[in-house]
Amino acid sequence: MAPTHRLLVVDDEPDLRTLYELTLLKIGYQVDAASDMTEARQCLAHTRYDLLITDMRLPDGLGLDLVRELQSAQRAEKSIVVTAYGSAESAVDALKAGAFDYLTKPVDLAQFRAAVANALRQEPPVTGSHRETQVPGARSHQGEAALRCLVGDSPGMRTVRDRVQRVARSMAPVLVLGESGTGKELAAKALHACSHRADGPFVAVNCGAIPESLIEAEFFGVRKGAYTGATHDRPGYFQAASGGTLFLDEIGDLPLPMQAKLLRAIQERQVRALGSTQEETTDVRIVSATHHDLAKAVREGRFRQDLFYRLNVIELRLPPLRERREDLRALAQGLLERLAQRNGEPQAPSLAADALQCLHRYAFPGNVRELENILERAMALYPGDVLSAEAILLPQDQPDSAAETGSDFAHTRPSELAGTDAFVREGPSRQQLEEWLHRNRWNQSRTARQLGWTLAKLRYWMQRHGLE
Repeated sequence: MAPTHRLLVVDDEPDLRTLYELTLLKIGYQVDAASDMTEARQCLAHTRYDLLITDMRLPDGLGLDLVRELQSAQRAEKSIVVTAYGSAESAVDALKAGAFDYLTKPVDLAQFRAAVANALRQEPPVTGSHRETQVPGARSHQGEAALRCLVGDSPGMRTVRDRVQRVARSMAPVLVLGESGTGKELAAKALHACSHRADGPFVAVNCGAIPESLIEAEFFGVRKGAYTGATHDRPGYFQAASGGTLFLDEIGDLPLPMQAKLLRAIQERQVRALGSTQEETTDVRIVSATHHDLAKAVREGRFRQDLFYRLNVIELRLPPLRERREDLRALAQGLLERLAQRNGEPQAPSLAADALQCLHRYAFPGNVRELENILERAMALYPGDVLSAEAILLPQDQPDSAAETGSDFAHTRPSELAGTDAFVREGPSRQQLEEWLHRNRWNQSRTARQLGWTLAKLRYWMQRHGLE
């Protein structure tokens, strides 16, 4: 059955306008055309469309103003803006104004057809001149389940869920910001699950974990014979995420040379595999995340300003756990249920009131990830149906915790204590060593540096105290 979607094409160049029309008519869409803003407004006043495709610069104004007018009138039409070649600023402006997507001139017809198909995918049917409305993010059970993973009814988390549903509907790149452990990847998965790309792949990449010598091959793929050991063609992350979402975690750790190549891939939507002479079109939505201050990194020359501008079209900020303590009970219970399921236990334990009070007094520098670690340790050491305050073992570097335990070294730096006579003679106690490891989230290299030890010496004391 032929598509019933109705599209409006606005361009002042007759040849381009005709090319777009013929391409769309051949697919089976109904197409109206306008040569300027005045004609376009007349068409929009009398007809409801599924999609507006407009050039950025028109004889009597900017096509971007048409996009803003549709947004302001809360019209259902999606829009695609065609910008001049290399005009990244115009593309970003279009996406921020509410455009679903953008194309750059000269327009590649394969990209043109893909952009139109993406914009119209899973749209409600047209009935006469009116369209049924659809709640953002309610496209599938997949999206609803992903949103439920963003646990909490605090104002901050309600804002996050609302923003995820709103921005999921476009192709605009999203930059997810937040401290380590706040759930940035969960937010990225929710964006994917609520979008028209939910049935496509979700590919997550930790940009800081890839050796610099391999990073280009990992991102863009390799052709057989490109280098010694390349015995077959291998796709990169962009190819693997085709039709879906590419999540670039810890984007701030990406080396500067790769930042330039990534910027071009995002702007041109084409990548060239190592060993290939041909570029191939990509169809991915970019979501990136970092716990770094990227604006500061730009000022210090560690991150490209143009890439930052391109990635930060829409910003999604996740609040730290200390700013949403009212979510602690729901978060803790959800984590306990997940841990019980993972461990094959028939029922998750519940938190006693004194255990919850204990958690409320803690600042959670490691956020939700640290809460999960604390609860997992509690379940392992104190099996039972209820976890009391005794089971909640917290690092002793918080004021409230230190006051309760009377610890003399809760606020002492490891390097300060390591130089005392008693420490040199007797070494660290088990409690001291465990606290320092907790402070560094069990990062042994960092703990050894703070103590002024070698890694071998730290591991000796860990083994001696049974901490391995």
